[in-house]
Amino acid sequence: MSDNVVDFQSPADRLRALIEAAARVVIFTGAGISTESGIPDFRSPGGLWSKYQPIEFSDFMASEEMRRESWRRKFAMEEVMTRAEPNRGHRAVEKLVRNGKVTHVVTQNIDGLHQLAGSQQVIEIHGTARVIACIACGKEWSPPDVHAMIEAGDDAPDCDECGSPLKSKTISFGQAMPEKEMREAAELTKAADLYLAIGSSLVVEPAASLPRMAKKYGATLVIINKTPTPLDPYADLVINESIGETLQAAVRDQM
Repeated sequence: MSDNVVDFQSPADRLRALIEAAARVVIFTGAGISTESGIPDFRSPGGLWSKYQPIEFSDFMASEEMRRESWRRKFAMEEVMTRAEPNRGHRAVEKLVRNGKVTHVVTQNIDGLHQLAGSQQVIEIHGTARVIACIACGKEWSPPDVHAMIEAGDDAPDCDECGSPLKSKTISFGQAMPEKEMREAAELTKAADLYLAIGSSLVVEPAASLPRMAKKYGATLVIINKTPTPLDPYADLVINESIGETLQAAVRDQM
């Protein structure tokens, strides 16, 4: 294209054309896709990490005080999480999954909103906040059940089967990533011909390595995020606009 030719396509139009031309789309999402649902992100001003220093997994395991603080934070956020509903971004992603354009959604998010929107092929590489489990034997509880334990005075609950600490099934800093989910995410990433990284700062490793891997294996890389990311120079299309609005516009013609 000549330097004098103006591209009148909107970012959403360009994204829609890429989706229509692709045969195997994988979507990778971060906290930014859920902010429209009222769930704060981590790195933005006013985000969770500006209020709380993350609790390392080793500290959670070593200190009952840190476990108490971890539960306090979790249930302080629980009302926000349980009240949140899928937004237009989640619904647009679900439409692409349902229509067969998107093979899988790989998400860093722990809120379960992709599944609530109806997406079935979701890989949660950072776990889920909707399940609590024993760190040793794996016995599972629902968050309301554990909340009831804490309100009854057990503010650092242990497993009633083996006595080990209970923990939300989320991946903490310093905790090993789930091998099965990461292996599956890598395989899907390598096979994609279009990779959409949506609402992620793309700085948390090893998750941030997946969009780089997609590009390395030949996929067209699109980044949709309200702020710049370190991978923007390598992307084929960068959109720094509203995630929900952009995705809604991009899928409006999908059958």
